Amino acid sequence: MKNIRNFCIIAHIDHGKSTLADRLLEYTNTISKRDMQDQALDNMDLERERGITIKSHAIQMRYTSVKDGQEYILNLIDTPGHVDFSYEVSRSIAACEGALLLVDATQGIQAQTISNLYLAVEHDLEIIPIANKVDMETAMLEETQDQLMDLIGCDREDVIPASGRSGIGIQDILEAVIERIPAPKGDPEAPLQTMIFDSVFNSFRGVVAYVRIMNGTLRKGDRIKFYNTGKEVTADEVGVLKLGMQDTGILEAGMVGYVITGIKVSREIKVGDTLTHLARPCIEPVKGFEDVKPMVFAGVYPLDNDDFEDLRDAMEKLQLNDASLVFEPETSTALGFGFRCGFLGMLHLEIVQERLAREFDQDIITTVPNVPYFATDAKGERFRVHQPTELPDPNHLQSVEEPYIYAQIITKPDYIGNIMTLCLDKRGILIKQHYLTPTRLEMIFHMPLAEIVFDFYDKLKSLTRGYASFDYHILDYRETDVVKLDIKLNGEQIDALSALVHRSKAEYMGRRMCEKLKELLTRQQFQIAIQAAIGQKVIARETLSALLKYVTAKCYGCDISRKMKLLEKQKEGKKRMKQFGSIEVPQEAFLKVLKLND
Repeated sequence: MKNIRNFCIIAHIDHGKSTLADRLLEYTNTISKRDMQDQALDNMDLERERGITIKSHAIQMRYTSVKDGQEYILNLIDTPGHVDFSYEVSRSIAACEGALLLVDATQGIQAQTISNLYLAVEHDLEIIPIANKVDMETAMLEETQDQLMDLIGCDREDVIPASGRSGIGIQDILEAVIERIPAPKGDPEAPLQTMIFDSVFNSFRGVVAYVRIMNGTLRKGDRIKFYNTGKEVTADEVGVLKLGMQDTGILEAGMVGYVITGIKVSREIKVGDTLTHLARPCIEPVKGFEDVKPMVFAGVYPLDNDDFEDLRDAMEKLQLNDASLVFEPETSTALGFGFRCGFLGMLHLEIVQERLAREFDQDIITTVPNVPYFATDAKGERFRVHQPTELPDPNHLQSVEEPYIYAQIITKPDYIGNIMTLCLDKRGILIKQHYLTPTRLEMIFHMPLAEIVFDFYDKLKSLTRGYASFDYHILDYRETDVVKLDIKLNGEQIDALSALVHRSKAEYMGRRMCEKLKELLTRQQFQIAIQAAIGQKVIARETLSALLKYVTAKCYGCDISRKMKLLEKQKEGKKRMKQFGSIEVPQEAFLKVLKLND
């Protein structure tokens, strides 16, 4: 066990984690040159297309130290950098003893760097600071070293200059991992205590659990059970994670690997649970990472209601691979059966939509995303509101509280004005601003989470030409003036288009949705009133005129009274049609009205 090292790579998005991981795998000959490709650990097409890591990936390397000549087993976990995937980072950190803190020398320390560092420090991980991309012409090595010295209190010599592209400093990093990161602690003879830090679904083998052995020894054929659910299973296959899975038949304390138990039903296995022996169980479960706290909620419905069970199956399998996805069944009058899903952010929502379409061939509709609120009704009862239909009418409502975030923005001083305008427009409150260095400024805001859900990050990037980094965490709930915006067609409410918005922006949003529906809806034989309302008060209206049918076309050259008689008859018919006719909202219209970018 003294020759095992478990470590992860943490950094801000696009600071070169996956490229550095590629060089480490290449240097240790874990992957042959023939199999080598960029972003070797990113096995999703989506990750390659977008150039981001979505899933953390574990892999075992073997390295012989040039100092003592001994061979070491290095278990590396490459983690995502985007704030929406911080749950992946927290799970990886829980399985490690050390972390490589990567900072892009051309950009310096950014918001997510600090956030991930605090996460690692909370778990008492040994931090190895690395200044990456030092071979670039715009690299500011000394400035980056100064920033890292201020941030973690290390010496200048502790910061390793490296380059994931050209391979500079790779040997120094591997030697530092062996010297500075402690070997895992644990007793191979103690009762088995194993943490499940990730899982995937295999069509042929069932659920594959990725595990870190804290204490004890796990062998192929052992009878084991899940500590929290109590389900008893047999370890059909046990092994380590190379580029693929390698069956070793045994995993001892301190090791990272996988176990296949033959479980086919995805809901029977939970990431974060503890595996232990049936005959000799451990006394307490592993204290791993925190429970997931979804911050954006949206309804996900199949295009065709007959596909509901297929969508449920797809969601369960996806949840295995993405433990931060939370969902429960719900129904809608307009869209039928579907699921209320919780996401960590808008990028997470987009990625889940893409994965459902690509990996599971599901055609879905997503309703307007919203954040969780707390409402107090007229009787004084306080309850959680996840969707607009749960909010009582204004007459029965006492108050509503919305979540506020602690937003941290790091940028160049040139963009202070732009950022200030954007954040104040989003109902933000400036708490403080100070200079980290003469060219880098940190701004702290308290802002409503609902305001950053849609387009805040994109606007921030465009207003600062990409020079601002953004990170946030939930602060508290504060009283606010939130109203339920309903969309009505001829007085009939369409619940799938309801949204919770701040009163100051309700009229603008209602007008936009009415205009868009007018463009998208098919004209009928009768006039359609498209209204946006708060309770009983209509705040915006558009009218879709009726299709013209020339009933008097056959009355060429006849008496005017005959024409009037036909027109009166048509008028009565249209009146009846309007009374009893139902308006079908086509699925394409839903998709376009609810499109996130608009």
